[in-house]
Amino acid sequence: MRFIARFAQELPDHFEIIDVFDTKIEKTPIDKDNPEIETVAHIYPAAVWFERKIHDDFGIKILHTFDNRPLIHHERFPNIHPMRKDFTQKSIEQVPFHPYHYEVIEGDGIFQVGVGPVHAGIIEPGHFHFSQEGEAILHLEVRHFYKYRGIEKIVEKKHPNEVWNIIERISGNESIAYQLAYLELLIQASNQKHNENIQKYGAILLELERIAHHLVDLGFIPNDAGFGAALAYSSMLAEDTRRALKTLTNHRFGFGAIRGKAKKIDQNILESFLNDLESKIDFFENWIIEIPSLWDRLDTTGKLSPKKALKYSTVGVVARASGVRIDRRENSFYKKHGFSIQTQQSGDVAARFKVRLQEVKNSIQIIRNLLDFQEDSISLNAFEDGEYFSFIESSLGEVMLYLKIKDQKIDRFFARDPSFINWQALHLMMPGNIIADFPLTNKSCDLSYAGSDL
Repeated sequence: MRFIARFAQELPDHFEIIDVFDTKIEKTPIDKDNPEIETVAHIYPAAVWFERKIHDDFGIKILHTFDNRPLIHHERFPNIHPMRKDFTQKSIEQVPFHPYHYEVIEGDGIFQVGVGPVHAGIIEPGHFHFSQEGEAILHLEVRHFYKYRGIEKIVEKKHPNEVWNIIERISGNESIAYQLAYLELLIQASNQKHNENIQKYGAILLELERIAHHLVDLGFIPNDAGFGAALAYSSMLAEDTRRALKTLTNHRFGFGAIRGKAKKIDQNILESFLNDLESKIDFFENWIIEIPSLWDRLDTTGKLSPKKALKYSTVGVVARASGVRIDRRENSFYKKHGFSIQTQQSGDVAARFKVRLQEVKNSIQIIRNLLDFQEDSISLNAFEDGEYFSFIESSLGEVMLYLKIKDQKIDRFFARDPSFINWQALHLMMPGNIIADFPLTNKSCDLSYAGSDL
């Protein structure tokens, strides 16, 4: 049974913990006067970030956990619980600074290296804390959550149609994926069946988003291994894909593209773009596969074994490159239109590069097979009170959304970004590597900071 998420919500008389697995959903009531629950992190290690967030958000104590440090609480704001219904403060009183205690390995000749949270490049805030013995990495702790945005809170009490602009901006890398996941929630809440025209239109945009994102990674991975020409070439292709997305949606990231409609697409323009991209991807593959020094750098670096990939509930390319067959597109709709799951077995940087390359080629084929649709629309205005879940395979992996509607308003919204899971597995790839391998390994996983920090 695969662990997907653990989160809490406040009800009038009690708190509720919701555990989401691939085969079932479990709910556990928690007494408001004594809010505590047993950890499940000993069975599902990836649950530990969820549990630390539950504590910070709601003040629910996690019993017998191996890590009860704050996750989203800043050192100067340790005692607020912003997801409680009665939290309405607009300013917060600071307390004396108490430093965060990192996991470290100590001993003769071992030293600590901190990287971030402010980085030199165009990167969001995140801290990486290494225990080093010379060049060798002994341990890595990832610490993020420097820009809590209050997304779960600010959508509460709003009509479901009021929050599209917020949902599609949770993570720029996954804008289309979040829009489709949210659309799925509203289709459920309005008791409608899936419309194949709208499904095809959304899938085309989702595969374009996947292509654009994978192309950036296919350039940055070789670049971080010292082969900058690959980044220049793939950046050109990624830019072409963003322009194609803008042609179809009027926005480079597809903001506002998904509102329960299937819009007309100029097939000649899209097919011409796909033909050109396909020939250039073939050239790129033939070019890069013949550079032995590059593969010497990528092979065996940053390995994640299949056993650990499963144990830590990883998703997306990170999981599939370690031989784990997890892809939300593995269903009848996508298979009918040419989807073929891409996996590798070695679990290293090279495997993650190869999975992305093959997925770009497969996405091109999927888009070609989806082009026979008509303009269409569905009405998304009346919603039934209830709880709804949705799952979409973004370019980073499985996005999971939860929506509770009460009196036609949002009562609780929760998003589980794929990176919230995969960040927790990054440290497993580092022991045995040198610190210069970290940027390469990190880039090969390509995880979202924003998507994890709601």
